[in-house]
Amino acid sequence: MTIILFDDSVRESLLPLTFTRPVAALRVGILTIAEKWAEYLQGDIAYLTADYLQEKFRLSISSQNIFINGSVCPDDALLEAVSGLREGEALRQNDVLIAVKFNEHDARDFHLNIAGIKTINYTSDLTRIVYPEDVFLKNETELRRDFKLLSGKRPSGNLSSTNTILGDNIFVEEGAVAECSTFNTLQGPVYLGKNSEVWEGCMIRGAFALCNNSQVKMGTKIYPKTTIGPYCRVGGEINNAVIQGYSSKGHEGYLGNSVIGEWCNIGADSNNSNLKNNYKEVKLWDYSTLKYRNTGLQFCGLIMADHSKCGINTMFNTGTVAGVCANVFGAGFPPNFVPDFSWGGQQKMETYFPEKAMETIGRVFLRRNRIFDDTEKQILAKVFDLTKQYRNF
Repeated sequence: MTIILFDDSVRESLLPLTFTRPVAALRVGILTIAEKWAEYLQGDIAYLTADYLQEKFRLSISSQNIFINGSVCPDDALLEAVSGLREGEALRQNDVLIAVKFNEHDARDFHLNIAGIKTINYTSDLTRIVYPEDVFLKNETELRRDFKLLSGKRPSGNLSSTNTILGDNIFVEEGAVAECSTFNTLQGPVYLGKNSEVWEGCMIRGAFALCNNSQVKMGTKIYPKTTIGPYCRVGGEINNAVIQGYSSKGHEGYLGNSVIGEWCNIGADSNNSNLKNNYKEVKLWDYSTLKYRNTGLQFCGLIMADHSKCGINTMFNTGTVAGVCANVFGAGFPPNFVPDFSWGGQQKMETYFPEKAMETIGRVFLRRNRIFDDTEKQILAKVFDLTKQYRNF
C-alpha cells in the first residue's frame, strides 16, 4: 500500500515554511510528519502537493492507496482508525478530511472522488499543524511520541562516563558521542541521533532531540521542547525551537519559541525577542490574508523559511517572519515581516534576485557535499515569482 500525504488549505496558512516543501515534510518532534506515518504504517511514502514541488516530492499510485492529510500527526488512536478504513471510505473530523482509502482507478481522480463517499467521523483528539507557530507549540508532544516510537525497537547506545546524566530517559543512536556535558532527562526525554556530537560543557534539558549528523558546540545551553534537525551545528542559548535541518546557529545568541527552516544561517551574537515589552499578544504576518494575524500567544519568536540568513548581531523583534531566501543584516531591528528574496535590514530593503541567491546556495550545498540541482533551482525560481507581491521596495 502506498501512503500518499496530501496538502489541504493549511498549506497557505503555513507559508513561508511550505513554499519549499509539502506540509508533511515539516519536522515536528524528532521526525517529519511523513516519516512518522512511514514508521507507523510501514509503507512507501508519496506526496500530493503543489505542482511545482512534485518533481522533488513525487506522487506515485499503486493498486491500494491510503491518502492522509499531511498536516495531521499520527498517534495510536488515529492509527487504529486509519488502518480500519475500507476501500472507498473517508475519515473526517468536522470539515477536516483526515484520510481516505482508494484503489488505483479512484486515486487518480482524488479530488473528484472524495465527494459523496462514505464518511466515518473521528471524535478523538487530533494533533494538526495549521500555523507556523504550531511547529514549536506542539514540538514537545510530538518529540515524546517519536521518542517512544524510536526507542522502543532497540537498545540505546552508551555515552562516555565524562558526562552527567540525570534520570535514564535518554536514547543514543549509533555513532552519537558526547563529552563532559550534562543531560537532564527528569522532565523529558533526550534523543541523540546517529553520528551526532555534543561537545564539552553543554547543558541540555529534555525534552530534546538532536538529529543525525548534527553538532552542539561547546558551552551551549539548551532548554526543553527543542529539536535540532539533521546536519545542523548550534551554539549559544536555545529554548523551545525547531530547526528543520542543514542549518547553522553556531555562535552565542538567543533563539527561542522559533522555527528555522533548512539551509539557514544565524550570524554570531544574533538574538530574537520572544516576549513583547508590554506583554501583549504576539501577531505574525499571514501570507493568506496579507496582514498580521493574532496568534493568542504571549511567547513567539522568529519564523525563518529555507535558505535565509542573518548577519552578526542581528536583532529580531517578537513575532518576526522571514521568508525564503531573505538575507538580513545591518543595525536596528528589521521589519516584523521580511519578504522572500529580500536583501537588507531596517535602513533599506531591496530585491535579492534569484541569480545572486542561487550562487550562494550552490556554494552552501557544496560545503555539505550536496548537489544544487535543476529541480531545486526551479522550485526557488517559482517561489520568487509567487512572492513578487510582497516585495514593495
